[in-house]
Amino acid sequence: MTALSDKLTTLNLDFMAKGLDAALSDAASGNLSHSDMLDRLADLEIDGRQERSIARRFRLSKLRCQHDIADFDFDHDKSRRQLKAKILRLLDLDFIRQGTNVVVIGNPGVGKSYLAQIIAWKACQSNMRVLFAPAMHMLNLLVASQVDHSLVRKLKIFTDPELLICDELGYLSLDQQTSNLLYQVISTRHADKRSTIITTNTAFSEWGNILYNNTIAAAIADRLVENSEVFLLGGRTRRNPINGTALP
Repeated sequence: MTALSDKLTTLNLDFMAKGLDAALSDAASGNLSHSDMLDRLADLEIDGRQERSIARRFRLSKLRCQHDIADFDFDHDKSRRQLKAKILRLLDLDFIRQGTNVVVIGNPGVGKSYLAQIIAWKACQSNMRVLFAPAMHMLNLLVASQVDHSLVRKLKIFTDPELLICDELGYLSLDQQTSNLLYQVISTRHADKRSTIITTNTAFSEWGNILYNNTIAAAIADRLVENSEVFLLGGRTRRNPINGTALP
């Protein structure tokens, strides 16, 4: 059977090759028919490839953790309880297929990023292209790309994924250059009907204070709000007072 295993490996059927000995043993003992054996091997290959693909999507997503909705404390605050049905509906990922945006607004530490990462991990598990990007990291990378004339290529990093999480927008004010770059990202994704999740501590009415001027703020907000769901999270901070890490 070594030759058969080698042939399966040559054909890139690695998971079938790994499960071959056990499947043959069960078939020889009469526990599996030949067709059942082939069916089991095929399932092993399909499941293995799916797990490998999900692991790759997670690695490329730049997500920090694999958070699950079961860990999200809906009883922490009445805003979470009121939004529970809407939040759970997000996990069917139809909003991504429809190109809908999600804006999560709330004070620091109320679980905005945590919720965004829950949705993003669910999208990875559904084999969607996801990218988690702190807003300032994204914009600083794009600013640097203008120096070496790689802006067009770097923009695609943020405009191509099916789901972009632009995290912590508004914690620092943007100048004209970074505001213009943010507009390019949002407007391109809007035109391509690709979903963006924005987490921010700033209400739309105050975006003129964090972006370069009211004109850019209105243009970005209009593209986000045109086809979006807005979530207002309240309550006390959920950050660990010792190390500052987020709690669910």
